[in-house]
Amino acid sequence: MNAKTRFAAALSVVAVALSTVPSAEAATLKWPGGSSVINADSSNAFTENMSGLSFGSPSVLWAVRNGPGTLYRLVPNGVGKWRKDTTGGWGSGKDLHYADGSGDPDAEGVVASPDGIFVSTERDGDNDSESLLKVLRYDASSTGSSLDATAEWDLTGDLPEVGDNDGLEAISWVPDSFLTANGFYDEKAKAKYDPAKYANHGTGLYFVGLEANGTIYAYALNQSGDKFTRVATIKSGASQIMELTFEAEAGRLWAVCDNGCSGRSTTLKINSDGKFAVTATYNRPSGMSNLNNEGFAIAPQSTCSGGSKSVVWSDDGNTSGHALRSGTLPCA
Repeated sequence: MNAKTRFAAALSVVAVALSTVPSAEAATLKWPGGSSVINADSSNAFTENMSGLSFGSPSVLWAVRNGPGTLYRLVPNGVGKWRKDTTGGWGSGKDLHYADGSGDPDAEGVVASPDGIFVSTERDGDNDSESLLKVLRYDASSTGSSLDATAEWDLTGDLPEVGDNDGLEAISWVPDSFLTANGFYDEKAKAKYDPAKYANHGTGLYFVGLEANGTIYAYALNQSGDKFTRVATIKSGASQIMELTFEAEAGRLWAVCDNGCSGRSTTLKINSDGKFAVTATYNRPSGMSNLNNEGFAIAPQSTCSGGSKSVVWSDDGNTSGHALRSGTLPCA
């Protein structure tokens, strides 16, 4: 091979190498569901500050507002649409408080699990200049107009120091049965996750997302007290995180960002090392504007129809008088 041929071959190798380096745009995929999105609530049914969402069942969608801290029980109101439940004292939602009945928890994320309703918070609205990173558990069967936490876990000292508005935006629950079946790695024990090591921790682990750094933290929460153990620290693949949702049928955890990341989402699955790792990054549906979406929930698999299931976003800005929007994802 002469010098000219060798030079040409070298250029070819460099070109191939450069072409395989993914740019941020190339790595971001089209939304895997339908491109269209519809308003999922009545006009001005809610105000600003709607945040986390979580399906409790096919006919119950839980939502939290982060100022004042409020829990809503939503029920179907037509195809892909939701309204406030008017029974059981839920008509205006229920004010949230800490376990001692005080405060105004800045409720950012919510998840329904067999252990109860869990809310992630950034601070106490009655003292909103200080970060207070707590997970609170509530009993949604209470008939009162407000709810006091039945348990609370203060994670502030276990997490990086952040500003008062950069804290725990997201929470999700992943069952022990899934984690053990997929060989989840316990970073604390430096071994495969064994639920028996964590007494009274309930039915699974709770994954919280820290807005400031886009990192996910998995915890075993002792349900009989305020004790906790961090089991894993996971990079979400995004610089910020606003919502976490576990899609059981697909075995993936969704990490959702708001308009600060152009509404992109990443999905994570347990890899061969037993760790959650990013598998894809998706753009928001083309039919949805770049909204301040802080909540995202995926309907249960039992609701699948025509090969798709509903998803719901909550818009903190209540843009054009609508806080909820719905779209679709393929059935797993």
